[in-house]
Amino acid sequence: MIPILWALTFGIFCLQCLLSHAGVSRSAAVVTAFIMKTDQVPFEEAYIKLQAVKPDIKINEEFVNQLKLYEAMGCEVDITSAIYKQYRLQKVTEKYPELRNLPREVFALDPTRLGKTNEDLYRCRKCSRSLFRGSSVLSHESGNGPTAFAHKRTAQTAGGIHTNCTSYFIEPVQWMEPALLGVLDGQLLCPKCNSKLGSFNWYGERCSCARWVTPAFQIHKNRVDEVKLLHLPSVRNTNS
Repeated sequence: MIPILWALTFGIFCLQCLLSHAGVSRSAAVVTAFIMKTDQVPFEEAYIKLQAVKPDIKINEEFVNQLKLYEAMGCEVDITSAIYKQYRLQKVTEKYPELRNLPREVFALDPTRLGKTNEDLYRCRKCSRSLFRGSSVLSHESGNGPTAFAHKRTAQTAGGIHTNCTSYFIEPVQWMEPALLGVLDGQLLCPKCNSKLGSFNWYGERCSCARWVTPAFQIHKNRVDEVKLLHLPSVRNTNS
């Protein structure tokens, strides 16, 4: 778990360190998060409040990113959140540049190894093999992509809206592991019928909506079928 979020989860506050000359970044970040939570204010406002009490604090860039993530999650530590998962995957590429010996929690459970589930499933269109669950889909906002790829951007419509996404960007699933370890980019193939499903790139790929996603594990929508769970109303027993 990300250090600042871990500290928040277990209620660890280094106030003594903050009051010393050493507490200029890590402890300040934890206390800033505490202010965000208790006062229900955004990061910038909480940081200004703390600086008014201790002007010499300076939270480093990495902790600032974590605090902005915390703000985006509604000041809750939600490890199931799509934005948390995406951030964690970005950290993996930094910590494991060789892309080997990745922690097991990076990979979502293979749905074929699970029993009944209350989630929507996505199956290979060719062989119907279950590939990933709805909770593995990492949604993103439409965007313009990096400026370096401006010449490849999708043309806008008259209303200024980009083309809809033609792929699902997901967290890596256990069946992908042999293809991903030690490899920067490549194709994603169905583990049962070997048909092409999409592609991956640990340093990112561009979505059809023009958003750059890093890292990217994309499954083309026209290669899978979505199986939605039907929530049927309970039937009352009318027998007297």
